[in-house]
Amino acid sequence: MPDAPLLEVRNLTKKFHVGGFIKKRYFCAVDDVSFSIPADEPSITTLAGESGSGKTTISRLILGLLHITSGEIFYRGQDLQTTLKQNRKEYIKTVQAVFQDPYAVYNPFYTVDRLLQLPIRKFKLAQTDAQSQELIMDALDAVGLTPERVFGKYPHQLSGGEAQRLAIARALLPKPDLLVADEPVSMVDMSLRAGILNVLLELKERYKMSILFVTHDLSVAYYLSDNIIMLNRGQIVEMGDIGKVIKNPLHAYVKTLMSSIPLPRPELRWRDRIRLDEIEEKSKSQVGCVFHERCPYPEAQCRELTPQLNEIEENHRVACHYADAVLTGEKSIAVP
Repeated sequence: MPDAPLLEVRNLTKKFHVGGFIKKRYFCAVDDVSFSIPADEPSITTLAGESGSGKTTISRLILGLLHITSGEIFYRGQDLQTTLKQNRKEYIKTVQAVFQDPYAVYNPFYTVDRLLQLPIRKFKLAQTDAQSQELIMDALDAVGLTPERVFGKYPHQLSGGEAQRLAIARALLPKPDLLVADEPVSMVDMSLRAGILNVLLELKERYKMSILFVTHDLSVAYYLSDNIIMLNRGQIVEMGDIGKVIKNPLHAYVKTLMSSIPLPRPELRWRDRIRLDEIEEKSKSQVGCVFHERCPYPEAQCRELTPQLNEIEENHRVACHYADAVLTGEKSIAVP
């Protein structure tokens, strides 16, 4: 029997109550999402999509910060809900998180030294002060920081890049198997982003640690990831090997996003002039392709029949009725 995946998400759904007392109204932020992260070798999997696509909600469900409406999450073959009830502390130890705002996770009244010592005491990672210092030094070295640079300082005395590197170092102390990184470079200066992304790449190899990376930036995703999961209004529309999805997108939504990425050429600021009109809530009927209202070439069945997420080629799955035809060239998804 093959080993269980490191993380497996099955038919995950999350609905939020958005109003109504007698007749309650709900917004479906995550709709029947399934994917897995293998345990046999470390990898970086990206959840990507527009704001409101459900990627952060999925990451918070995996971290146990939100309750699941329906579906299941398994960590190393064990149901997450059961694990959180029986041994939440052990789960938090092995699945760590880095969030978007590097300053929000710090107590402003504690120095960096104490902030790093707290998880060591909480998880009982060291028996002596010498062991504790060794763990801290190793974590700082892994993210390119030195004690002389950060010790004795308070969070507000750190630059954005230093604060985020320190947050990553703090997450490394218990030596987790999975790091959930939710937009970790979106609030960091552009000149510092590459350094933090390179740190994450090095950590994957150094600690044999998998990373679930959340971003809206497809350029960052392509640079960092092994696999990508493209989300639109809570559903997976395309997923698989990062090269296949980004270089040859087969879903109109992904193609549209790719067409709106700016090129580094002054004479051509944007590849195409694309505007994705925001639609706050899904259609009440929930029928048809999730993107059919904004698709540049919708067909009748796109409005009437929900497409399945099918494997079109090895490690490349697409939720589109015409994905096979697009792959073979019989149908074009050139965005106007």
